[in-house]
Amino acid sequence: MPIENIPELYIKDKKESPDLFVYDFKMTTDVVKSKVNLGMNMFSFLQVGKKQVHFAGTSVAVNKKQSLLLKKGNWLWTELLDTEAIYYCKLFFFSEKKLTDFLRKYTNDIKPYKEDVPYFVIENDDYIAAFISSLSSNTFTNHSYSDVLLVLKFEEIMLYLLNKYGSQFEYYLHSLISKEISPLKKVVESNVNSNLKLEEIAFLCNMSLSTFKRHFTNEYDEPPGKWLQDKRLQKAKELLQGGELKASDIYLDIGYNNLSNFSIAFKNKFGISPTDISN
Repeated sequence: MPIENIPELYIKDKKESPDLFVYDFKMTTDVVKSKVNLGMNMFSFLQVGKKQVHFAGTSVAVNKKQSLLLKKGNWLWTELLDTEAIYYCKLFFFSEKKLTDFLRKYTNDIKPYKEDVPYFVIENDDYIAAFISSLSSNTFTNHSYSDVLLVLKFEEIMLYLLNKYGSQFEYYLHSLISKEISPLKKVVESNVNSNLKLEEIAFLCNMSLSTFKRHFTNEYDEPPGKWLQDKRLQKAKELLQGGELKASDIYLDIGYNNLSNFSIAFKNKFGISPTDISN
Protein backbone atom coordinates (compact mmCIF):
# COMPACT_ATOMS: atom_id res chain seq x y z
CA MET A 1 0.00 0.00 0.00
CA PRO A 2 1.58 3.32 -1.07
CA ILE A 3 2.01 6.16 1.41
CA GLU A 4 0.12 9.37 0.59
CA ASN A 5 1.96 12.56 1.51
CA ILE A 6 -0.69 15.10 2.46
CA PRO A 7 -1.17 18.01 1.84
CA GLU A 8 1.68 17.84 -0.71
CA LEU A 9 -0.50 15.55 -2.85
CA TYR A 10 -3.14 18.29 -3.15
CA ILE A 11 -0.85 21.27 -3.84
CA LYS A 12 -0.64 21.97 -7.58
CA ASP A 13 2.50 24.09 -7.48
CA LYS A 14 5.03 21.76 -5.84
CA LYS A 15 7.41 24.67 -5.27
CA GLU A 16 4.97 26.18 -2.78
CA SER A 17 4.91 25.36 0.94
CA PRO A 18 1.91 27.28 2.25
CA ASP A 19 1.43 27.81 5.99
CA LEU A 20 -2.35 27.60 5.52
CA PHE A 21 -4.11 25.50 2.92
CA VAL A 22 -7.73 24.50 2.19
CA TYR A 23 -8.75 21.49 0.13
CA ASP A 24 -12.17 20.14 -0.83
CA PHE A 25 -11.91 16.35 -0.83
CA LYS A 26 -14.46 14.10 -2.53
CA MET A 27 -14.56 10.41 -3.43
CA THR A 28 -17.12 7.82 -4.53
CA THR A 29 -15.53 4.57 -3.30
CA ASP A 30 -14.70 3.33 0.18
CA VAL A 31 -11.03 3.49 1.20
CA VAL A 32 -10.01 1.24 4.11
CA LYS A 33 -6.86 2.01 6.11
CA SER A 34 -4.92 4.10 3.62
CA LYS A 35 -1.45 5.15 4.81
CA VAL A 36 -1.15 8.89 5.22
CA ASN A 37 1.94 10.90 6.09
CA LEU A 38 0.32 14.09 7.34
CA GLY A 39 2.89 16.86 6.95
CA MET A 40 0.82 19.57 8.68
CA ASN A 41 -1.73 19.70 11.48
CA MET A 42 -5.19 19.50 9.95
CA PHE A 43 -8.87 20.15 10.55
CA SER A 44 -11.09 17.54 8.90
CA PHE A 45 -14.59 18.94 8.50
CA LEU A 46 -16.61 15.92 7.42
CA GLN A 47 -19.71 16.78 5.35
CA VAL A 48 -20.89 13.41 4.05
CA GLY A 49 -19.70 9.92 5.05
CA LYS A 50 -17.83 8.37 7.97
CA LYS A 51 -14.16 8.48 8.96
CA GLN A 52 -11.94 6.41 11.25
CA VAL A 53 -8.29 7.25 11.96
CA HIS A 54 -5.46 5.39 13.70
CA PHE A 55 -2.41 7.20 15.07
CA ALA A 56 0.30 5.43 17.08
CA GLY A 57 -1.57 3.82 19.99
CA THR A 58 -5.05 5.26 19.51
CA SER A 59 -7.96 5.52 17.10
CA VAL A 60 -11.23 7.44 16.73
CA ALA A 61 -14.28 7.32 14.46
CA VAL A 62 -16.50 10.27 13.54
CA ASN A 63 -19.51 11.05 11.36
CA LYS A 64 -20.75 14.23 9.72
CA LYS A 65 -22.01 15.58 13.05
CA GLN A 66 -18.41 15.89 14.23
CA SER A 67 -15.13 17.33 13.02
CA LEU A 68 -11.55 16.35 13.82
CA LEU A 69 -8.36 18.23 14.50
CA LEU A 70 -5.42 15.92 13.75
CA LYS A 71 -1.77 16.17 14.77
CA LYS A 72 0.75 15.86 11.95
CA GLY A 73 2.42 12.46 11.60
CA ASN A 74 1.68 8.98 10.26
CA TRP A 75 -1.98 7.98 10.21
CA LEU A 76 -4.11 5.13 8.92
CA TRP A 77 -7.36 6.53 7.51
CA THR A 78 -10.57 4.67 6.75
CA GLU A 79 -13.07 6.74 4.80
CA LEU A 80 -16.53 5.28 4.15
CA LEU A 81 -19.34 6.44 1.92
CA ASP A 82 -22.75 7.29 3.32
CA THR A 83 -26.18 6.59 1.85
CA GLU A 84 -25.56 9.35 -0.71
CA ALA A 85 -22.80 7.15 -2.23
CA ILE A 86 -20.23 9.89 -1.80
CA TYR A 87 -17.63 10.94 0.74
CA TYR A 88 -17.01 14.66 1.10
CA CYS A 89 -14.96 16.65 3.57
CA LYS A 90 -13.18 20.00 3.77
CA LEU A 91 -9.59 19.91 4.95
CA PHE A 92 -7.92 22.92 6.55
CA PHE A 93 -4.14 22.54 7.03
CA PHE A 94 -1.97 24.79 9.18
CA SER A 95 1.75 24.89 9.91
CA GLU A 96 3.41 24.90 13.31
CA LYS A 97 4.52 28.47 12.57
CA LYS A 98 0.93 29.70 12.21
CA LEU A 99 -0.10 27.79 15.31
CA THR A 100 2.80 29.22 17.31
CA ASP A 101 1.93 32.74 16.13
CA PHE A 102 -1.68 32.22 17.18
CA LEU A 103 -0.79 30.83 20.61
CA ARG A 104 1.55 33.75 21.32
CA LYS A 105 -1.10 36.23 20.25
CA TYR A 106 -4.16 34.83 22.03
CA THR A 107 -3.24 32.34 24.76
CA ASN A 108 -1.27 32.24 27.98
CA ASP A 109 2.46 31.66 27.84
CA ILE A 110 2.53 28.08 29.10
CA LYS A 111 4.95 25.26 28.46
CA PRO A 112 4.05 22.75 25.72
CA TYR A 113 1.50 20.38 27.16
CA LYS A 114 2.24 16.66 26.82
CA GLU A 115 -0.97 15.14 25.55
CA ASP A 116 -1.34 11.42 24.81
CA VAL A 117 -4.29 11.85 22.44
CA PRO A 118 -3.18 13.18 19.02
CA TYR A 119 -6.67 14.22 17.91
CA PHE A 120 -9.41 16.52 19.16
CA VAL A 121 -13.05 15.68 18.42
CA ILE A 122 -15.20 18.73 17.71
CA GLU A 123 -18.98 18.55 18.09
CA ASN A 124 -20.44 20.55 15.23
CA ASP A 125 -22.98 23.28 15.96
CA ASP A 126 -24.68 26.02 13.93
CA TYR A 127 -21.65 28.32 14.08
CA ILE A 128 -19.25 25.60 12.94
CA ALA A 129 -21.66 24.59 10.17
CA ALA A 130 -21.69 28.19 8.93
CA PHE A 131 -17.89 28.33 9.14
CA ILE A 132 -17.56 25.12 7.11
CA SER A 133 -19.91 26.53 4.46
CA SER A 134 -17.64 29.56 4.11
CA LEU A 135 -14.55 27.40 3.72
CA SER A 136 -13.77 26.37 0.16
CA SER A 137 -10.56 26.01 -1.83
CA ASN A 138 -12.14 28.06 -4.61
CA THR A 139 -12.56 31.03 -2.25
CA PHE A 140 -8.84 31.19 -1.57
CA THR A 141 -7.51 30.71 -5.10
CA ASN A 142 -6.41 33.58 -7.33
CA HIS A 143 -7.65 36.16 -4.85
CA SER A 144 -5.67 39.31 -4.13
CA TYR A 145 -6.21 38.90 -0.40
CA SER A 146 -6.30 35.09 -0.18
CA ASP A 147 -3.44 34.87 2.33
CA VAL A 148 -5.02 37.45 4.61
CA LEU A 149 -8.43 35.80 4.34
CA LEU A 150 -6.98 32.43 5.27
CA VAL A 151 -5.31 33.84 8.36
CA LEU A 152 -8.62 35.40 9.41
CA LYS A 153 -10.48 32.09 8.85
CA PHE A 154 -7.81 30.23 10.82
CA GLU A 155 -8.00 32.64 13.74
CA GLU A 156 -11.80 32.62 13.58
CA ILE A 157 -12.17 28.86 14.06
CA MET A 158 -9.39 28.71 16.64
CA LEU A 159 -10.89 31.51 18.73
CA TYR A 160 -14.35 29.98 18.53
CA LEU A 161 -13.08 26.57 19.68
CA LEU A 162 -11.09 28.19 22.51
CA ASN A 163 -14.33 29.78 23.66
CA LYS A 164 -16.31 26.55 23.17
CA TYR A 165 -13.90 24.14 24.90
CA GLY A 166 -11.76 26.41 27.10
CA SER A 167 -8.54 25.16 28.66
CA GLN A 168 -9.05 21.64 27.29
CA PHE A 169 -8.61 22.94 23.75
CA GLU A 170 -5.84 25.37 24.72
CA TYR A 171 -3.78 22.57 26.26
CA TYR A 172 -4.36 20.42 23.18
CA LEU A 173 -3.09 23.20 20.90
CA HIS A 174 0.10 23.48 22.93
CA SER A 175 0.55 19.71 22.64
CA LEU A 176 0.73 20.06 18.86
CA ILE A 177 4.03 21.89 19.07
CA SER A 178 5.57 19.32 21.40
CA LYS A 179 8.33 17.30 19.73
CA GLU A 180 7.74 14.20 21.83
CA ILE A 181 7.41 10.99 19.77
CA SER A 182 5.56 7.92 21.06
CA PRO A 183 8.01 5.09 21.81
CA LEU A 184 7.68 1.78 19.99
CA LYS A 185 6.56 -0.06 23.10
CA LYS A 186 3.68 2.31 23.72
CA VAL A 187 2.44 1.99 20.15
CA VAL A 188 2.73 -1.80 20.10
CA GLU A 189 0.99 -2.44 23.39
CA SER A 190 -1.81 -0.01 22.58
CA ASN A 191 -2.57 -2.10 19.48
CA VAL A 192 -2.23 -5.59 20.96
CA ASN A 193 -5.99 -6.16 20.86
CA SER A 194 -6.60 -4.37 17.56
CA ASN A 195 -6.90 -6.08 14.17
CA LEU A 196 -4.06 -4.04 12.66
CA LYS A 197 -1.49 -5.95 10.65
CA LEU A 198 2.21 -5.94 11.55
CA GLU A 199 3.00 -3.66 8.60
CA GLU A 200 0.37 -1.16 9.75
CA ILE A 201 1.72 -1.07 13.32
CA ALA A 202 5.22 -0.54 11.92
CA PHE A 203 3.90 2.40 9.89
CA LEU A 204 2.36 3.96 13.01
CA CYS A 205 5.80 3.68 14.62
CA ASN A 206 7.27 5.62 11.67
CA MET A 207 9.39 2.61 10.70
CA SER A 208 9.79 0.27 7.77
CA LEU A 209 8.67 -3.30 8.48
CA SER A 210 12.25 -4.60 8.63
CA THR A 211 13.37 -1.82 10.99
CA PHE A 212 10.30 -2.36 13.15
CA LYS A 213 10.99 -6.09 13.43
CA ARG A 214 14.58 -5.43 14.46
CA HIS A 215 13.66 -2.88 17.13
CA PHE A 216 10.79 -5.05 18.36
CA THR A 217 13.02 -8.09 18.83
CA ASN A 218 15.53 -5.96 20.75
CA GLU A 219 12.72 -4.70 23.00
CA TYR A 220 10.85 -7.95 23.62
CA ASP A 221 13.41 -10.71 22.85
CA GLU A 222 10.84 -12.29 20.55
CA PRO A 223 9.71 -11.79 16.93
CA PRO A 224 6.69 -9.44 16.68
CA GLY A 225 4.51 -11.87 14.72
CA LYS A 226 4.64 -14.59 17.38
CA TRP A 227 4.40 -12.12 20.27
CA LEU A 228 1.30 -10.43 18.88
CA GLN A 229 -0.33 -13.72 17.96
CA ASP A 230 0.15 -15.11 21.48
CA LYS A 231 -1.22 -11.94 23.08
CA ARG A 232 -4.25 -11.82 20.78
CA LEU A 233 -5.04 -15.51 21.20
CA GLN A 234 -4.86 -15.11 24.97
CA LYS A 235 -7.32 -12.22 24.69
CA ALA A 236 -9.58 -14.38 22.52
CA LYS A 237 -9.55 -17.11 25.15
CA GLU A 238 -10.57 -14.62 27.85
CA LEU A 239 -13.43 -13.32 25.68
CA LEU A 240 -14.71 -16.81 24.95
CA GLN A 241 -14.51 -17.80 28.61
CA GLY A 242 -16.86 -14.91 29.35
CA GLY A 243 -19.59 -17.00 27.76
CA GLU A 244 -21.28 -14.22 25.82
CA LEU A 245 -19.24 -14.36 22.60
CA LYS A 246 -18.52 -17.06 20.02
CA ALA A 247 -15.47 -17.52 17.82
CA SER A 248 -17.40 -16.09 14.86
CA ASP A 249 -17.96 -12.88 16.84
CA ILE A 250 -14.32 -12.15 17.61
CA TYR A 251 -11.94 -13.60 15.01
CA LEU A 252 -11.84 -10.39 12.90
CA ASP A 253 -11.11 -8.22 15.94
CA ILE A 254 -8.27 -10.57 16.93
CA GLY A 255 -6.61 -9.98 13.55
CA TYR A 256 -7.66 -13.05 11.52
CA ASN A 257 -9.22 -12.81 8.07
CA ASN A 258 -11.25 -15.99 8.40
CA LEU A 259 -12.70 -18.19 11.13
CA SER A 260 -10.86 -21.33 10.00
CA ASN A 261 -7.36 -19.82 10.41
CA PHE A 262 -8.32 -18.46 13.81
CA SER A 263 -9.63 -21.84 14.98
CA ILE A 264 -6.46 -23.63 13.83
CA ALA A 265 -4.15 -21.12 15.56
CA PHE A 266 -6.24 -21.24 18.72
CA LYS A 267 -6.14 -25.05 18.88
CA ASN A 268 -2.39 -25.13 18.21
CA LYS A 269 -1.80 -22.82 21.18
CA PHE A 270 -4.30 -24.13 23.73
CA GLY A 271 -4.92 -27.71 22.60
CA ILE A 272 -8.67 -27.19 22.29
CA SER A 273 -10.86 -25.50 19.69
CA PRO A 274 -12.63 -22.18 20.38
CA THR A 275 -16.00 -23.92 20.21
CA ASP A 276 -15.01 -26.20 23.12
CA ILE A 277 -14.85 -23.10 25.31
CA SER A 278 -17.86 -21.16 24.04
CA ASN A 279 -20.24 -24.13 23.99
